[in-house]
Amino acid sequence: MIERRTLLAGVGLAGAGAAALAAPALPARAQARPEIQFWYGLAGVLGERVAEQVKRFNDSQSAVTVVPSFKGSYIEVMTGAIAAWRAGNPPHIVQIFEVGTATMMAAGPAIRPTHQLLAEAGVTLDPKQYLAGVRGYYSDTQGRLVSMPHNSSSAVMWINLDAFEKAGLSTTDLPKTWAQLRAATEKLKAANATAYPMTTSWPTWVMFEQMASIHDVPFATQSNGFEGMNAELRLTGPFFQRHVDFLLALQREGLFRYGGRDNTADALFVNGEAAISCMSSALRSRVEREAKFKWASVPLPYHADVVQTPKNGVIGGASLWTLTSRTRTPAEYRGIAEFFRFISQPEQDLWWHKATGYVPITTAAYERAKAEGYYRENPGADAAITQLSRAEPTPNSMGFRLGNFIEIRNIIQEELEKAFQGQQTAAQALENANRRGNVALRNFERANRA
Repeated sequence: MIERRTLLAGVGLAGAGAAALAAPALPARAQARPEIQFWYGLAGVLGERVAEQVKRFNDSQSAVTVVPSFKGSYIEVMTGAIAAWRAGNPPHIVQIFEVGTATMMAAGPAIRPTHQLLAEAGVTLDPKQYLAGVRGYYSDTQGRLVSMPHNSSSAVMWINLDAFEKAGLSTTDLPKTWAQLRAATEKLKAANATAYPMTTSWPTWVMFEQMASIHDVPFATQSNGFEGMNAELRLTGPFFQRHVDFLLALQREGLFRYGGRDNTADALFVNGEAAISCMSSALRSRVEREAKFKWASVPLPYHADVVQTPKNGVIGGASLWTLTSRTRTPAEYRGIAEFFRFISQPEQDLWWHKATGYVPITTAAYERAKAEGYYRENPGADAAITQLSRAEPTPNSMGFRLGNFIEIRNIIQEELEKAFQGQQTAAQALENANRRGNVALRNFERANRA
């Protein structure tokens, strides 16, 4: 049995241990409404929407006051919360991006799993009310929520419809498979419709994590880490070999341009250089504001000879985690649970979906949006929802519980870049990424086992 130790070890702060919970906290001030500190990492307009969401909750009840605080980037939020936990004065709620899930799962007594929090507070939230791809990522192997879904997105395919029209391609019957997409890029190149037929943002998230999920193939053993820290990567499998070879062939023929790591390729689509791009669905507001062409967003393509019916994609974004402290009162934990219930109400979830561009986390909010005609008025706004909810998650499509996942993503990108630069084959890139990634996994396992 794996004993979860502390989240501190997973981010290079080992040694605090559970004893940190006993550190003295500042004396609480007498107040009519206990304060619930909520740290988040969304800036700009999205940060304003978080503050508005909190105000809506505070105005709806009189038991507690949630106090939202912007703490910088997702990484800064997580490391800041860890430091506060070590000091014995952590926030009640912290927003953690999806790749930090395994670190938080290994946090032991520092976290209060959502299902436990809700049960102790007497708040009932059926996990099945959440979109399949959302609840799968933030649930344990028993289907119980460990954190509260909050701001979720997925990667989708964005298409420049003006470029398609110039190339004589249909602007309504858009590519669904990689074979159809390849044929489209050939016509786009022949017509010189744009500078580049295709690119992608988030190479590892899209071309490895999403593709593994959609095609129901393992990214790693132990159900992608859900069943234990002793997971090992499976990047050398035949599917990844085939898919990376496919991408390299597109690049050699001038049909695909590698645009860089993470989201650096976003601009290639937005400014009209690339006719097709795989990017986050959360880019919708930027595309609406900046694109000077007609566009559409649709689910990611799949290899029809691998899977006839694609599985659900996986999410991006973040979820909300409950941190513990010896000074926490039952009223404070109950207040956290009530906040989670509030943001899960269909009317509140629908507001969040429309106000931010993130997908609704509940099926009920999605159905309300459809009934109101929101997706008829905003075509493609439901592409990510369709992709996340079109199948019940399998062990290969629930998501990822891999330690040092940020490091692993960077390793894959480094090796993929060498392949795109002609320095190694697809097989060599995958073998190197697999070997180096497994070292990162073993480092995390050693740091977090008793």
